[in-house]
This record gives sequence, structure tokens and C-alpha cells, in this order.
Amino acid sequence: MILQETLPFDLTVSRPLPNVSPVPMADWLHIDSAFAGQMAERDRLILGRRDAVHALTGSARPAARELLDLMLGWLPESFRRDETRVIRPDGVSVSLDRDDPLVTAGRLVQEDLCLLQKPAGEDEHVLTGAVLCFPAGWRLADKMMRPLTAIHTPIQEYDDTLGQRVQRLFDGVRPGHPLMRFNRLWHDDPALFQPGPRRNNSHRADPASAPFFRTERQCIVKLPETGAALFSIHTYVLARARALALSAAAPA
Repeated sequence: MILQETLPFDLTVSRPLPNVSPVPMADWLHIDSAFAGQMAERDRLILGRRDAVHALTGSARPAARELLDLMLGWLPESFRRDETRVIRPDGVSVSLDRDDPLVTAGRLVQEDLCLLQKPAGEDEHVLTGAVLCFPAGWRLADKMMRPLTAIHTPIQEYDDTLGQRVQRLFDGVRPGHPLMRFNRLWHDDPALFQPGPRRNNSHRADPASAPFFRTERQCIVKLPETGAALFSIHTYVLARARALALSAAAPA
């Protein structure tokens, strides 16, 4: 069981959907106390169940390479690197394989990495590549090459109005100026890899009794060369008592 004890945001602060705010590029990637445990799980999934957690279309390969290069420039100082490898803070060495860019990127950071591109003449961004080790109720294979609205099925809150607002965010995000949001979900199971899918939108844990609190810090990052949008997801799982304690301790 891989759990965190703290969160990088105040649980008591809530804004209307889509709950988005700007974040500096320097704060895009996070390392927390669960880094070693989460990265070991990512390695297990990426190396052992690659087809379940990785997909990349040919058209998205340039964007994946751009993402890897961008990430290498923003890794925190606790990473060490040379021309051929990166040594993570947990001591694991990852070879820099630019022919396998998403897998390489996915083994460096805790964030899941989803690439979305907007085809010419279309209204919405489409999921064209991802390394997704910690899904919460969805399967990567079910969402590949689908637009944002279809990706969010069966989320009841994601109606046409919200969908249009989210699309405007993907259209308007600027290189070097990411956007960030977080969600809040209660879970019965602390496992990070929960591909689901949910049978319907009501297939969720009871917030009044669920033993685990799960939240995702989600960032939209614009890649300047290819114009692709990156949707990164950093997953936090806390025991119920710890999450409630953080809420109670937050300043009034």
C-alpha cells in the first residue's frame, strides 16, 4: 500500500468546475514522500504490463519526443543526468531512449502523461498518446483517439457547457504557462492502478465511509514546437483519518 501523508494544496479550498488556476513551470513536476514507492510501481507496470499503460500513435511521436526533452529541462535538482541516462532520487538509473519517449518519460516522474492534439478542422483535442500507470476507473485502450467529451464519459458533471469551457482551456493554454486543477474522490481500494471502467457515474465509493481519499493534481502544459497539449496527472492517496486531519488543521 503506497500512501502519502501530505498534499500540495489546501483541501478546504474549493472552486467551481473546472477548478483551474495558473501554475509556474517550476512547480509543474512534483516529488513527494511516496516517490520511491510510486516509481517502483510505475516500473513494474511499464516494464511488465506495457500494453495496458502505454499507447502512442505515429502522428504523436514528435510530440512525445518534445515532451521528453521538455521534461529533462525541468527535472528537480535531486535528479542527476548525463547524455545517456537519468538517475532518479530513489537511485534507479533510467536510460534515455528517445526512440521510446513516453516510456522513458513515464519512468522518470510520478506524473502520468497524456498527449492530446487537435486535428485540423475538428472542434476538440483527441488523446493520441499516453503513459497511464495510475488510472482511476478508466482504461487507456478505451480512450485512445477519442475527443475530450468522449474521454469523460460517463462523468455526469461533464456536460456540454463544461466541455466547451475545458476545450477553451486546451485551446488557450500558452507555452511556459501551465494550468492546474485537482479533484477529490473517496475510494474503497488504495491501489494506484485501477483501470475500471466504472459501470456508470454512480459506481463510486461512499464518501461517508470510504477508507481512502484519492486526489489528482492535473496540469495542462502546451508544447511549443508541436502545439500538442500535455495533460499530466500526479496521484495522491491518503488514509481517511489523515485526509480528515489535514482538512481540520487547515487555516480558517
